Formats: sequence, structure tokens, C-alpha cells
Amino acid sequence: MIENETLKVLRDRRSIRKYQREPITDAELDAILEAGTWAPTGMGKQSPVMAVVRDPETIAYLSQLNAEIMGKPGTDPFYGAPTAVVVLADSGNPNWLQDGSLVMGNLMNAAASLGVGSCWINRTMETFDRPEGKALLQKWGLPETLRGVGTCILGYADGPAPEPKPRKAGYIVRV
Repeated sequence: MIENETLKVLRDRRSIRKYQREPITDAELDAILEAGTWAPTGMGKQSPVMAVVRDPETIAYLSQLNAEIMGKPGTDPFYGAPTAVVVLADSGNPNWLQDGSLVMGNLMNAAASLGVGSCWINRTMETFDRPEGKALLQKWGLPETLRGVGTCILGYADGPAPEPKPRKAGYIVRV
């Protein structure tokens, strides 16, 4: 089996669901965000936008909206992470969802390569389709044509990463 550092990071990355309060460094965040900018996009149109949130009140608000959509108010679906990167993409582009998903993957893999924990938080589409989400877009100076793809939470893991689940049978079919 061929092995290199990239393949090792891809294999070893895990979703982290418990974070230390200490924020990641600016240098780590900048490196992770830059990796997001290098995600492939359909026809090179670069439709995604990454909104970086480090303000605890805004993160708490995003988490609250997410919990309401999930039907679990009072919970923290952001798991106490000190940084959230909201990935949005221009819905006028037919590849907006795929483009934003590739950005999310790059963010999580870059974080893992630096020893930073991450997790893809769903319900970002629903959050930014709601009036509260549209108000955030306006507050952030972003166009209303952006739709939520996912939120990548970032921080230092508070405890060991979860053990990997076995890969399912039939994952690969050679035709």
C-alpha cells in the first residue's frame, strides 16, 4: 500500500465533538482558511465564501439557531468550539453546493494536518434560509444570494479523538 503524509492525514482525521476553550492561533486559522481557498470549484468560479466567526456571542447564536432547527433547543451542536467557519456559496452558480462541500473538506483536512480538531456541522443551509440567517448575511455585508453549505467548527480537542469505525463492506466496487 502506498503511504505518504497526505494519505495518513486523510485516514486519521476524525470529527471532534468536545473542545478546549483556548482558541487556535491566528497562524493555524490562516493556514486552514488558505487551504479552503484552494478547493476545486466548478469551472474555477470560486463561488464559496468563508465567514470566520470567533466572537463567542455570535457562535452561541449560530449554535442556538442550529439547535432550534434540529428540534433540540438548549443544546450546543457546536460542542463549545471557539471558532466557526460558515461556508456559504452563491446559489446562482449551479455547482454552489458541490463547490462549498469541497471547501469544507479542505478546511477539515487542513485542520487535521495541523493537529486542530474540526467537525462539519449541518443545518447551515436551513439557518441561512431563515430570516435570522438573512439578517446575519446583511450584518456581515454579504449578498442574500449566498446559501449555507456547512459550518466547520475548529479548536483543540478536549480529550482523545474517537476511534475510527471499520470501513463497510462493498465501499469500493470495481466495474
